[in-house]
Amino acid sequence: MTPQPRPEKLFTPLTLGALQLSNRLVMAPLTRTRTEPDGVPTDLHVEYYRQRASLGLIVTEGTWPIIEGRTWMGQPGLQTPEQIAGWHRVADAVHEAGGRIVAQIMHGGRISHPSITGTGRTVAPSALAAPGEIRTADGGKAALPVPEALTGGEIPSIIEGFVTAARNAVEAGLDGVEIHAANGYLVHQFLGKASNQRTDEYGGSPANRARLAIEILTAVAEAIGAERTGLRISPEHNIQGVVEDDQEDLAATYTALAEGLAPLGLAFVDILHVEPSGTLVQQFRKTVQAPVILNSGFSVNTTRSEAIDLVRNGHADAVAVGRAVIANPDLVARWHEGATENAPDPSTFYVGGAHGYTDYPTLEQGAA
Repeated sequence: MTPQPRPEKLFTPLTLGALQLSNRLVMAPLTRTRTEPDGVPTDLHVEYYRQRASLGLIVTEGTWPIIEGRTWMGQPGLQTPEQIAGWHRVADAVHEAGGRIVAQIMHGGRISHPSITGTGRTVAPSALAAPGEIRTADGGKAALPVPEALTGGEIPSIIEGFVTAARNAVEAGLDGVEIHAANGYLVHQFLGKASNQRTDEYGGSPANRARLAIEILTAVAEAIGAERTGLRISPEHNIQGVVEDDQEDLAATYTALAEGLAPLGLAFVDILHVEPSGTLVQQFRKTVQAPVILNSGFSVNTTRSEAIDLVRNGHADAVAVGRAVIANPDLVARWHEGATENAPDPSTFYVGGAHGYTDYPTLEQGAA
């Protein structure tokens, strides 16, 4: 009898804490700005996430824990009863389709505008504006404003905001949370030397700059269980003013972060880096002692062969994919069969409506 070939490891089950994944392909968190100003997930969100339930794990788009943390108009929240109910409908749909889904909790910090937060201010570790512009609540564009530096007395409320949002995610039936400490948003702003010029216990040394992330993850893990808690980081991504170009400081900061998180036993760490098999990422993985989801980049499309190699060679426990999942709700089937893929349409990424959101065809429906 001819022996059957072993399946590629990418398509085999994986356990991440309390999460049982049917395969090792993960839907990366993807900003899509499809809610109304109330931040409540709609029927469109239910369908969008349900369509992608064959991925081993879905990480939702960044959701704000408190209104002061909202970055974009059209971004969903995890604060109000209506938002929790909306996410419950999403979670139910994904589970009924056999999938797993966690909420990415994201406080934008200085990447926002007072017209978006509705609080009259934006906040950050230091009173330093990020470069660039942002689309305001009225649809126009404005320079990113100078934020207010959070006081030491305000930081516990920031931590509590993440904790409450994590509890809300569990109440909504989601399988866990991913704390967003990447891509230049608030927690990353504390990590970065260029964006954090504080002189208190949350600034200065690498260990101090890693403190907020460690305290948030510790508090969330205590609230909902470390087995349902994950983290996203993007060291050296150098985006939105969080520039990490000092190699010595970079290594020290992420070593301090990994050492501070290692005792928690997190479900996973989701790492975005252009060299996922490189020394920085793999050393972090070894130190943090948690399963790692790797994503090779923001502006490049992760390919089938790259994903297969990362898992086959032991560099990743799972691989997060972004644009290919936008355009191919059945990406697992396509990659398993080596089938052709739909091409994503960037002009539809951040606009409202179903077009470019829920209308990409599956293999069964035929080519676009």
